[in-house]
Amino acid sequence: MTDTTVPTPLTTAPTRQPAAGFVYGLIGVIIFSGSLPVTKIGLAGLDANFLSLARAALAGMVAAGLLAALRPQRPSMGDLPGLAVVAGGAVIGFPLLSALALHWMPSTHAVVFSGLLPISTAVFGALRGGDRPRATFWLFSCAGAAAIAAYALAPALRQGGLQLAPGDGLMILAVIVCGLAYAEGARLSRHLGGWPVICWALVLSLPLMAPLAWATFPADWQSVPASAWMALGYVTLFSMLIGFFFWYHGLGLGGTAAVGQIQLLQPFCSFGLAAVLLGEPVGPAVLGTALVVVLCVAGARRAVRR
Repeated sequence: MTDTTVPTPLTTAPTRQPAAGFVYGLIGVIIFSGSLPVTKIGLAGLDANFLSLARAALAGMVAAGLLAALRPQRPSMGDLPGLAVVAGGAVIGFPLLSALALHWMPSTHAVVFSGLLPISTAVFGALRGGDRPRATFWLFSCAGAAAIAAYALAPALRQGGLQLAPGDGLMILAVIVCGLAYAEGARLSRHLGGWPVICWALVLSLPLMAPLAWATFPADWQSVPASAWMALGYVTLFSMLIGFFFWYHGLGLGGTAAVGQIQLLQPFCSFGLAAVLLGEPVGPAVLGTALVVVLCVAGARRAVRR
């Protein structure tokens, strides 16, 4: 009997479905948009190292339970290097690097750097996933990246120099490792499914993350405000797990380059959350940069569809 079930986040994605990929990717982006502002809240009471390690360890425990209960296809030995890349970039690298960067900058400034993620993902998607976007796609993507770079360098230029602040360098490195992890996860999701990819990556990293999280557990945990623990809960369940269910499934369905561009919408959602949750101002420079970037992603998506 032929299976005609429409793919969901709990099934694999055997064929490309651009429209469905866009929807799943958009849901993932909306979930991810709270990551940086909520991490900033968590840092008010928790160390960056513990926050990053604990979110991975706790999410890994939940992932292990899901894998045991739902019994998806097991990865082959050939999949393990790719899962290690996902774990290194999405589970460990981006959370830790971005949390450290937030010590040097407000979350609204860090959010703008997320505008570089689509081109980072597209580059690694072309290298690892076989995507071959048209030249116009790269033109629009590079224009968006240039707008982000101009925003990041503006303070240094006003002071007569070109040296990046420490937080800027950390965010750029975070974007690079995360783009690689997104592209590798999208490639794996085509035969493993969207949600199992992040679950296997979390379980793979659990033997390292769990003892490190325990070792960095705050000695004065009683004095940690409830808001910080709630922030840890959000980045554990949503940023580290549920968001990836939709994101990797969307990338697998619609293509890494095309769906990855949706992440240019993430700054707008994050700016609003930062303003509401943290009271951080959203100035015209931030909004102007985000608008330019969104126009670029619209052009990039149009180039992919042609």
